[in-house]
Amino acid sequence: MATGERPLSPHLQVYRWQITMLLSITHRITGVGLSVGALVLTYWLAAAAYGPGAFERAQSFLNSWFGILLLLGWTFAIFFHLCNGIRHLFWDAGSGFEMSQVRASGWAVIIASVGLTVLVWAIGFGMMGGA
Repeated sequence: MATGERPLSPHLQVYRWQITMLLSITHRITGVGLSVGALVLTYWLAAAAYGPGAFERAQSFLNSWFGILLLLGWTFAIFFHLCNGIRHLFWDAGSGFEMSQVRASGWAVIIASVGLTVLVWAIGFGMMGGA
């Protein structure tokens, strides 16, 4: 039996992108991001315990463009996991399975995650005097 040019199993190039697919993939990626963020937090706390020089290096790293990008991504990952987890709790309770509800709750997760991330960073920069 010849298989021709068909793929051996379904993959991302076969399926039409849907919000449920995007949220599932993003949930996994942000889960990895939360793990990396936990390591960065551990590094920062260990540097604070080790002494002023180590803490200054950690602060310098986190205040760099790359450190700020990591912190921004970590903030989004926290809120995305929270919002998507709440969505899954509703599913576990047996509600929200109609396709219109699935799409609406998916968009709500995205909007809430981005909105909460922007809000936290706006408040954080506001407290620091815009620095």
